[in-house]
Amino acid sequence: MFENAFNNMDRVMRNDEGLASELDYAEQTSWLLFLKYLDDMEKEWEDEAGLEGREYRPILDEPYRWQSWAAPKTKDGAPDLNAARTGKDLIEFVNGELFPYLQTFRETTEDPDSLEYKIGEIFSEIANRFRSGYSLRDALEIIDQLNFGSQQAKHELSDLYETRIKRMGNAGRNGGEYYTPRPLIRAMIKVVNPQIGETVYDGACGSAGFLCEAWNAMRRDDLSAADWDTLQRRSFYGQEKKSLAYVLGVMNMILHGIDAPNIRHTNTLSENVLDIQQKDRHDIVLANPPFGGGERKEVQQNFPIKSGETAYLFLQHFIRKLKAGGRGAVVIKNTFLSNTDNASVALRKELLETCNLHSVLDCPSGTFQGAGVKTVVLFFEKGSRTRKVWYYQLDPGRSLGKTNPLNDEDLVEFVALQADKDDSAKSWSVAVRDLDTATWDLSVKNPNALEAQALRSPEQIIADMLARDAETAQILEEIRGML
Repeated sequence: MFENAFNNMDRVMRNDEGLASELDYAEQTSWLLFLKYLDDMEKEWEDEAGLEGREYRPILDEPYRWQSWAAPKTKDGAPDLNAARTGKDLIEFVNGELFPYLQTFRETTEDPDSLEYKIGEIFSEIANRFRSGYSLRDALEIIDQLNFGSQQAKHELSDLYETRIKRMGNAGRNGGEYYTPRPLIRAMIKVVNPQIGETVYDGACGSAGFLCEAWNAMRRDDLSAADWDTLQRRSFYGQEKKSLAYVLGVMNMILHGIDAPNIRHTNTLSENVLDIQQKDRHDIVLANPPFGGGERKEVQQNFPIKSGETAYLFLQHFIRKLKAGGRGAVVIKNTFLSNTDNASVALRKELLETCNLHSVLDCPSGTFQGAGVKTVVLFFEKGSRTRKVWYYQLDPGRSLGKTNPLNDEDLVEFVALQADKDDSAKSWSVAVRDLDTATWDLSVKNPNALEAQALRSPEQIIADMLARDAETAQILEEIRGML
């Protein structure tokens, strides 16, 4: 049912001239799903309050609740076609009344982690892009069929939503930066091994893939009520700068079963790292910060090591956001290991001296679809300097791409060998004492790889071609003689 609903949504949105790409589809699906989710949760919370003898005050006023404007029903539960707005009336209500009302929650709510604040934040950052009220009415009827009342329903919806986010990777406008391959995330989580009671942080959370996968890894059916409450409310924290990514992240966590996600809409890099206090720190950092994009000079002043490379600023932030003994796993361009500019050298030195950079996973080309760069994953623990770095060169034995992506099986050997830092044909260790302290070069250089044959000179290539031509001519003469 859910898959049919999403397919039907796609057909409706393709027919609306206001929606042009997968990014638009994801955005519009998100705000509709969010309001339907909120309506279902309000019913559940009202029932719980009734059982406990408490009065429940709904978050939304009557005219703006889902059942009032999106899917009015008759007394027998059938759709009330007479009460349902459509066409121009529906668009005018959504744009002129609903969105302005929902936006007021940001000003009237002080707690940025509350659900009320997130309502205001979401609807202040996105817009209704439906131009046809008839298309929007069709979409509302489809979404109304969905039910958030069970964990099974949320699980199925989350899988479909993940597929939608993944498809954004080829939608242009840097959509791909919102999606990190889930097999890679799961392998990173297996290495850092988060436990209940620890906090997990991603300061560039995008669509919250790391937080959702960490949730999946940590939750179990036999958890106590206290542990379940800890997982729900005090375990996963994220920050995201971009509006659409923030909305996707909140919705993705909700669909995975986290009712009030601790994601804040803010530019993480605007925080001075020297102002980070112990209460702000976390046990685990999992992240894939954006590459390449530059930050303004005033933002760079928040960091001891100035750099126009956004990922370098994030890495400094992550190091300082970890508690002593905290564990990090961060994706970064492989050029970080070898660049000789002052910022790269200084940051490698800081990482090696303040953290134990115990493992480096070298990812093959094509791991990130459409990214055009090679990446590595840095695994480190804060609080002790690095003595030895273990490398693993991931080689799935095939070219990775859209039709042949990375899978969990590709990373099984890495996870197994990483536990004891074993050497193999694909893995080896380098002692920090053997590094050049002028550059702190950490380049991936597999000592077990066969040396590539030296390239032939242009003169040699021409000579070889002439020799083959002469050999071919001689063979043809011999054949002609036999005719």
